[in-house]
Amino acid sequence: MCGIAGAVDLKGQHSVPRPILRRMADAIVHRGPDDDGYLEMPGVGLANRRLSIVGLADGKQPIANEDRSIWCVFNGEFFDYPEMRAKLEAKRHRFRTSTDTELIPHLWEEYGENLVDHLKGQFAFCVYDTRKNTIFLARDRFGICPLYWSVREREGTRYLLFASEIRSLLASGMVPAEADLRGINQVFTFFAVPGPMTCFKNVNLLPPGHCLKVNLGEGDIQERTYWEIDFPDQGQEENPPEREAVAEYERLFVKSVERRLRADVPVVAYLSGGIDSSVVVAVASKVLGRPIPTFTVAVRSKGFDESIEADLVARHVGTKTFVADYSHAEVRDTYPDLIEAAEFPVVDTSAAALLRLARSVRENGYKVALTGEGSDEFLAGYPWFKIHRALSALEVLPGVRIGNWLRAAGLRLSGSPHFPMRFLREAQDYVGGHNGWLDLYGIMSLSKLRFYNEDLKRDLVQRTPYAELGLNREKMARWHPFNRGILLGARIMLAGHLLASKGDRVAMWNSVELRPPFLDEDLVSYTNRLHPRWKLRRFTEKYILRKMAEKWVPRQIARRTKKMFRAPLDSFHLGGPDRPTWIDQVMSPESLKKTGYFDAEAVRKHREAIPKMRSSLAKTGIEMGLAAVTATQLWHHLFISGDLADLKSAANVA
Repeated sequence: MCGIAGAVDLKGQHSVPRPILRRMADAIVHRGPDDDGYLEMPGVGLANRRLSIVGLADGKQPIANEDRSIWCVFNGEFFDYPEMRAKLEAKRHRFRTSTDTELIPHLWEEYGENLVDHLKGQFAFCVYDTRKNTIFLARDRFGICPLYWSVREREGTRYLLFASEIRSLLASGMVPAEADLRGINQVFTFFAVPGPMTCFKNVNLLPPGHCLKVNLGEGDIQERTYWEIDFPDQGQEENPPEREAVAEYERLFVKSVERRLRADVPVVAYLSGGIDSSVVVAVASKVLGRPIPTFTVAVRSKGFDESIEADLVARHVGTKTFVADYSHAEVRDTYPDLIEAAEFPVVDTSAAALLRLARSVRENGYKVALTGEGSDEFLAGYPWFKIHRALSALEVLPGVRIGNWLRAAGLRLSGSPHFPMRFLREAQDYVGGHNGWLDLYGIMSLSKLRFYNEDLKRDLVQRTPYAELGLNREKMARWHPFNRGILLGARIMLAGHLLASKGDRVAMWNSVELRPPFLDEDLVSYTNRLHPRWKLRRFTEKYILRKMAEKWVPRQIARRTKKMFRAPLDSFHLGGPDRPTWIDQVMSPESLKKTGYFDAEAVRKHREAIPKMRSSLAKTGIEMGLAAVTATQLWHHLFISGDLADLKSAANVA
């Protein structure tokens, strides 16, 4: 895993100033502390910061083909590299290195922009073809590796800038740090930023499974989807015998873990004690022929600590586990570091614990870890799938949405703000129909009605962010409603939060690469073809994984119900002598007025009400809304203004 950056004159004429390229690379040195490399040619500048994992001695980037007519910079890993290299060598391609990066120029020679159809793994890369005068950018299918881009003008020349992180674009001096309200609206709607917009004006996130092509000289930018998550039409799903289904799932999963253990450095694993990470650890240890080292974060707060379950799995496998303690106070104390790493407002406080876990991995001398991300999204591991199943049982009369009436009644009982039901119907229409995702996140997103100021309510609440996701709603309408919920979880929560603020961004902030075996192309393809009953059987989630896990981990782990990995929110809202001063500073009426996003009186009223609240549902909704306000104010201070709190910020440095 590495960091990449570049600046390209869209007309292909003017050289990119060297200081710009150096500043962009220096801004992401944490992504690649082992080495750096540059390509400077007329009209094109490419940069790489390298985290050496494969091809330690000869993997320096940028890398070219035999005649140096095709160049590339690459962030990620191709897990089928040995097999793909053998196929290319059989076609008389000559390799000079032992790194998987070299696949890219040779695949470009062979397939052109269709090379993405032949790549498996996690990746973001740029190809420069000097013969065709073409720039090509692509991002992996699930969004494991980030890639941002912007078009800016400098001294009469239009440049395309791209990078693994937004801070690299800002460091160019060509992209000003300005807020994009559409990105902030995604935070309050989805508790994630799935793109294609970001919280920064004129900065775009290339969505998963997308690529960009630029014909230099013509100056046009063409974006297209080369891959998207798909499911069979409802009624066409596969439904094999149980033994056959479980055996095939196990075969594909073991193969996925085996591929992700390929590296020229030691590989470790995260272990939470849940079924996902536990199965990863058990299978990895079997493949290696020895216990894989494991890392566990223990959130030392009542109801949040899973270290006991993690220890059970560690003893079962015989692995040595490193436990990173994370106290209640540390959640808020390290939140500025989390927001700085993520580059967007993060509502999920537990993401800060993952920042601590990645640091522990690095401190113990490792830089590659397996994780359990992706299982919950594609195997219905979240509670909203069960809620939707219960509500859907009431939808017995065609055209009569009894479930919607009950949802509205539940909102009133929980004290949620009143909203027109057309908002829900519009969201349903943009995602091909109702699904479990909307049951929960439709409720939680109402915080913006509580906290937005009147200008934001007028400008943003009337538009549904679901329209901005670019979903194929005609195709989705043909799917089982269950699969629509899976798609939204993968497109929004997985790509826009878990793989970002809980994945790549917090790990690479500590120079650690994460590899999620559940996000294997072959495994996901098989899972998606199966009937929903293999994911949710009555009210048992992740059914097929649990059946497989009985062979690999203790029974109580295989049958353990999903426990949301969270950290406490109380310390953000409750007073106390040890609470960091920055919280009250960014939430003060003066700071709220400076940013202009929120209603200062509404924020004050709800902050005072939290300690007295009895209803857990209403309290959770308000707590998360206030966490979103706090995170947005903190993000604004760190990146936009630097004048809301006594904290160092990029805005102050600039």
